[in-house]
Amino acid sequence: MKQIQAIRGTQDILPGEVERWYRVEAAAREVFGRYGVGEIRTPIFEDSQVFVKGTGETTDVVQKEMYRFTDLGDNDITLRPEGTPPVVRAYLQHKLGQGRSIDRYFYCGPMFRYERPQKGRYRQFHQIGVEVLGAESARVDAEVIAMAMQWLAELEVASPTLKLNTVGDEETRIAYREILVAAQAERLDELCGDCRARHVSNPLRVFDCKKPGCQAVIETLPVIQESLSAAADRHFNGVREALADWDIQAEIDPRLVRGLDYYRQTVFEITSSALGAQDSLLGGGRYDGLVAQMGGEDVPGVGFASGTERILLAMPEAPAEAATDVFVIAFDEGSVDTTHRFVHELRQAGLRALTYAYGGRNKRAQSKAARRSGAPWQLVVGPDEMAADRYTLRRLADNHEEVVSAGELPAVAARLVRHKASS
Repeated sequence: MKQIQAIRGTQDILPGEVERWYRVEAAAREVFGRYGVGEIRTPIFEDSQVFVKGTGETTDVVQKEMYRFTDLGDNDITLRPEGTPPVVRAYLQHKLGQGRSIDRYFYCGPMFRYERPQKGRYRQFHQIGVEVLGAESARVDAEVIAMAMQWLAELEVASPTLKLNTVGDEETRIAYREILVAAQAERLDELCGDCRARHVSNPLRVFDCKKPGCQAVIETLPVIQESLSAAADRHFNGVREALADWDIQAEIDPRLVRGLDYYRQTVFEITSSALGAQDSLLGGGRYDGLVAQMGGEDVPGVGFASGTERILLAMPEAPAEAATDVFVIAFDEGSVDTTHRFVHELRQAGLRALTYAYGGRNKRAQSKAARRSGAPWQLVVGPDEMAADRYTLRRLADNHEEVVSAGELPAVAARLVRHKASS
């Protein structure tokens, strides 16, 4: 019988690797907390209209990549392909802030897009993202960028580079759209089918195309900075000045756009040379108008989303940490009950304790399991130790020993383990 495998584009995150995921998520909670950002959790599936209205009908996500289906109740459902529209839906549904305050949220969890799997990119992938609603200040844009850079620094991500651009306000986009459509029309036959199809409906998306033929055309197209309104110019300069005040270096990329329709004004991307050609770690920007587009008041917003798998690829490999603090070995069958009592007491004291004294396993088999566990401390329970009520905790790295009674064992073991962890 053929062995069942994980679905293409998904992956199992196994012990030994999952600990690195914990580190990414824990650093996000710690750094984001400094900025007053609280966690929000939304459902993995939503009414499809959340993404049709929120992400944009002309985007590749909605047109080609969504896991969209009709459930048994005849509801049009989509597995979430991104995090921003669900957060905005929750913000509106639960009347959170509604423009009366500045609200800061972050989310963490799996997303789903039907696209070609490749290194660091999966059909079920994971995002950590931030949304700030209720403030239109350029300094809020800069603050969100600074938070993202600080998070990556905490994770020791290799060579993060901030790329920055503006896609303008409505006045800018109306003026620029006419110029861009006319410029594209002169070389329309050189563009790919997708870019030709969006030539009129969403001409700005050509800048997000990675196909070589389109890249050659992109290099000749006028950039939006040449059409900025006075207000859009002030906003972009405000972001740049705030970042400069905080000594955050930004590379201005006049052809940077984001692949989602809702972006306005500031857009940014953080890349790492450790990832090769597909070097993006995270990206985001301002999305004023999205809340109104989804049925609410005209509340401004700014945020970013990151791919956890991509960040892990750019992080340094950390030495594996033992999953067990103390491994307890039963010398013989008569020592098994005491061994299991000690393991229970050590766990009650807050330690990670393990034994393999099950089903008649002998001392030799248990010792092999102890070495495989990587536990720094080991305790052998035998008839001599039980008779004398004297047990030896041995640190395997240097054979340092501490002799304790049964009553002292939990407290002494906890002190030794925690002293090592804090040193």
